[in-house]
Amino acid sequence: MHILHVVGARPNFMKVAPVVRALARHSGVQQTIVHTGQHYDANMSDVFFRELEIPAPDVNLQVGSGSHAQQTAAIISRFEAIVLDKKPDTVLVYGDVNSTVAAALVCAKLEICTGHVEAGLRSFDRTMPEEINRLLTDQISDLLFTPSQDGNENLAREGIARNKVHLVGNVMIDTLVRLLPKAKAEMPSNLPERFALVTLHRPGNVDDPEFMRAVLKELTDISEALPVLFPIHPRTKQRLADFGLTVSANGHLRFVEPLSYLKFLALQTRAAVVITDSGGIQEETTYLGVRCITVRENTERPITAQIGTNVLVGRDMDAIRRELRKVSRGEVKVGRVPEFWDGHAAERIADILVK
Repeated sequence: MHILHVVGARPNFMKVAPVVRALARHSGVQQTIVHTGQHYDANMSDVFFRELEIPAPDVNLQVGSGSHAQQTAAIISRFEAIVLDKKPDTVLVYGDVNSTVAAALVCAKLEICTGHVEAGLRSFDRTMPEEINRLLTDQISDLLFTPSQDGNENLAREGIARNKVHLVGNVMIDTLVRLLPKAKAEMPSNLPERFALVTLHRPGNVDDPEFMRAVLKELTDISEALPVLFPIHPRTKQRLADFGLTVSANGHLRFVEPLSYLKFLALQTRAAVVITDSGGIQEETTYLGVRCITVRENTERPITAQIGTNVLVGRDMDAIRRELRKVSRGEVKVGRVPEFWDGHAAERIADILVK
């Protein structure tokens, strides 16, 4: 059996790593990794492959950046030739990036079995490009591997046949569980006893100069009581420069360069709170039991807020301020870990594929 994996951005790497490892335990399974190059930067991609111990990609399509249409079209054009040459039995796509839907479209037209890892997630906000990618990929995939029960419910509402859907758990948590001891060994020695960890990168947030000005003011204010560490995404850094926004060098709010997976995971385990607009971080903090403030109007991972440690505040500065004050007072949101977020999701996927 030949399984071909398609990845295109950093969140995909954390998802593919445990699946590749789980399939490697089965005899007679050949695997090929195709990196579309949708997001490529040596500091933000190569180090992830090394840390996650993923084999180097067999193919890099080197698509690069561009509009959603340009990027998706380029992936479709280049990926088709790879599929025709490699002749896989099943293609696995991950998450909700442009690479995901582009590869799924190619396979659907060529009648090649497609499995979607992290299927069924919905924000119910079609202004998000990722939501369109999720909806389309799930409609044309043959195997849908969901991370939580709400994914099954969403797919059932959309008319997906039940026999296509498999509740397997969260492969992101597989990676976290395996690498948590290694991450803790990379813990910086000069951290304050309590601190807030921040990551913002979504265009809806960082492209708005007034919102970013308000966020920086709030982070500066709270940093007097709770130091703030902000690993800054290249896009966010550029936007702040474009807007002429700077932070006074008071030493309590620190910008640092993007961190590797292990270093960022280490900081999450020690943070009093994480402020983010990332999807995966909502899941990681729920597993770790760390309070998370999500600066988005909606989330495709509502289970992290329903039973986990996540709080959705949108772009409401009063809500952000209120949640940060709770943290500064030492208030804790107690959550629990969803079913099957146990470090064995990839093994369940491998067993289903082999059977």
